[in-house]
Amino acid sequence: MVGDVWAALETAEFAHIVGLSLAVSLSATAFAAVVGLPCGAALAICRFPGRRLLILLANAFLGLPPVVVGLALYLLLSRSGPLGVLALLFTPGAMVIAQALLATPIITALTHRAIEEPWQEYGGALRVDGATRLRSIRMLLAIARRSAVTAVLAGFGRTISEVGAVLIVGGNIAGYTRIMTTAIVLKTSEGDLGLALGFGLVLIGISIAVSASAFALWER
Repeated sequence: MVGDVWAALETAEFAHIVGLSLAVSLSATAFAAVVGLPCGAALAICRFPGRRLLILLANAFLGLPPVVVGLALYLLLSRSGPLGVLALLFTPGAMVIAQALLATPIITALTHRAIEEPWQEYGGALRVDGATRLRSIRMLLAIARRSAVTAVLAGFGRTISEVGAVLIVGGNIAGYTRIMTTAIVLKTSEGDLGLALGFGLVLIGISIAVSASAFALWER
């Protein structure tokens, strides 16, 4: 079994799938961070009608079922859907969108929680100095940068481990949209346990690296 795993790790298919998985997940995490970080900070410092509802939704969507996201996105991107003209279904782009939709609530909710305390501590001083809301968001994200990075790492952990949504909108097409999680499902069903275990080991390694990075960040 060990020999089968090592043989699987040396194949070109394995390298392509790992590379595509990282590219899709990192892209999705970047998009989610661009949206989630400022939105989470804005929810912490701004007061407007519907704010509490948005906070509730951000936290509720932490457990958003991936298959539901995949199904909704499939209906939007299919040929008969409102976004069918974009021809994104069964492409890496659709997988990036699906993963970003799942990671954004995580980053938003964690950022909101991280910014609340520094806003209570420094908000008065910022208002006295005449800082605008936009400038306050930038400064508070800098103050709570460790928590912000942890939120982004949590979002990446969600994207790299996602299988349900990307399987629906990506189609698990060999050489095009097959990533590690969907490959594990396929290879296990085919009885190719060596390759499935190889992908599993890489995913575990990535998860450990993300957790270790977050821990090291907090220690520093």
